[in-house]
Amino acid sequence: MENTFGLIIGAIFINNILLSKFLGNCPFLGVSKKMDTAIGMSAAVVFVLTLAGVITWVVERFVLGPFRIGYIQTLAFILVIATLVQFVELFLRKAVPALYKSLGIFLPLITTNCAVLGTALINIQEELNLLDTIIFSVASAAGFGLALVLFAGLRERFEISRIPKPLEGTGIGLVTAGLLALSFFAFKGMI
Repeated sequence: MENTFGLIIGAIFINNILLSKFLGNCPFLGVSKKMDTAIGMSAAVVFVLTLAGVITWVVERFVLGPFRIGYIQTLAFILVIATLVQFVELFLRKAVPALYKSLGIFLPLITTNCAVLGTALINIQEELNLLDTIIFSVASAAGFGLALVLFAGLRERFEISRIPKPLEGTGIGLVTAGLLALSFFAFKGMI
């Protein structure tokens, strides 16, 4: 139980996949201008990252490992992630067309989101069992979502704030992302 709690806290705060490992920055900067879009992207990433973690674990343990074809691990994992993203895209197009439209190009970019592939690879590299893989995948996705929603909340404030001319746009976004990452760095000594 203590290990599970440490795994969850570690993945959300201490080793946040986005702010500590710096994986998944493209959607972080691209989708974080509006809170509802950030929440929608977070939900999509939670779904894809969790399922990708489980499926890639199964593929590694029962296909790549036993047949000694680990050299195609990255290719196999990207194929799994791309398939999951297609399902999410089809679902959102039919069920939530407004969210599908607001996510735009960033929804298919989950396929190449380094956070999803990175988490799948960390699960294998750390030799997590299936339960820990599920826990770590969900917690990593929650950490990604937390960082994305916090950043979106800050970026929405930019529209009503006075920002020096040289920092407007991407500049203030990058400075704020750095400060947010630095604030998460304060959790390093917790566990």
